[in-house]
Amino acid sequence: MGLPAGFGRYHFLMNPTTRFLLGLVLLGLLPAAYAQTPDRPTSPDRLIQYTFANDAFFRTDYYFTQGMSLNVVLPVFARSPVNKILLPGPAGAVNRYGIKISYDGFTPLRIQDDTIRRGDRPYASYIYASLYRIATDEARHQRLTSGLDLGFIGPAAGAKGFQTYVHRLIDAPTPRGWDFQVRNDLVLGYTVGYDKQLLAAGRAAELIGSAQASVGTLNTFGEAGLLLRVGKMDPYFRNLGTQTGPTRTVGQKLQLYASGQVQGRVVGYNATMQGGLLNRSSPYTLSARQIARTVGQATTSLVAAYGGVSLRTSAVWITPEFKGSRRHAWVQFGLTAAF
Repeated sequence: MGLPAGFGRYHFLMNPTTRFLLGLVLLGLLPAAYAQTPDRPTSPDRLIQYTFANDAFFRTDYYFTQGMSLNVVLPVFARSPVNKILLPGPAGAVNRYGIKISYDGFTPLRIQDDTIRRGDRPYASYIYASLYRIATDEARHQRLTSGLDLGFIGPAAGAKGFQTYVHRLIDAPTPRGWDFQVRNDLVLGYTVGYDKQLLAAGRAAELIGSAQASVGTLNTFGEAGLLLRVGKMDPYFRNLGTQTGPTRTVGQKLQLYASGQVQGRVVGYNATMQGGLLNRSSPYTLSARQIARTVGQATTSLVAAYGGVSLRTSAVWITPEFKGSRRHAWVQFGLTAAF
């Protein structure tokens, strides 16, 4: 089973990569000119979110096989010097600042093989932190997000030890190919996203258009998509999915809704398949001509929220990412809480 490697392994919290990412959190608290201005105030929202994704729910154990993230939004992150290179958003927008730590692991079709599977996906994992700003203009139903990504891809992420340990714990097949994984390299990137409401039917339904672009050593791509939300819910641009601070008095305390999202991506570079840009010593990677340059993804979600707590369950489908590969699917669970 492709359970998240972080479960059941204490040393994951103390390895050099994790300590480095914790250092980025401290960087987000370093004194700097406070980012709040009269025309772009900082939201008082305080949120923490955890997500866990795994493909075992579809009885598979390959490609994207495990992932988790920890996301924290705090007004104090407005003091980070990183914000000097993030986009401020339009006048009238409310700024929210956060740090998100992401860990994902990828394997080929068969993890029992102890040799390189030529033509298959390489073993790869990464862990990195995103320091970001979200500028939301609720009146104009639009949102601009920008972020700096910094971390590692390769053995430093610790995936070999974690997946091996967990598989041993649950008596699942031992992954034998992690010695051939993509080698250590820097994750450094810059991502920009834009959301805009296209249609709305009161508070019962709304259609959101989105666009995103990323340039970096891990991923370089351009993406566009549509998000449909239906049910009993707060407007999309009122908050970040759960009530916090002043929104607790104006929003719906109980929210129950479903959403469907489709996205199309044009891929420029993907280090989990092509290897890092700086370290070219990986024992096995896919060539540029083997990468699928267009990838489609669809996500359906069910969300239940009460006050400052939100639960989300999602199923994700993705088209083949390289020549000769299969379509893939996984499930993700998310918990968000205001404090």
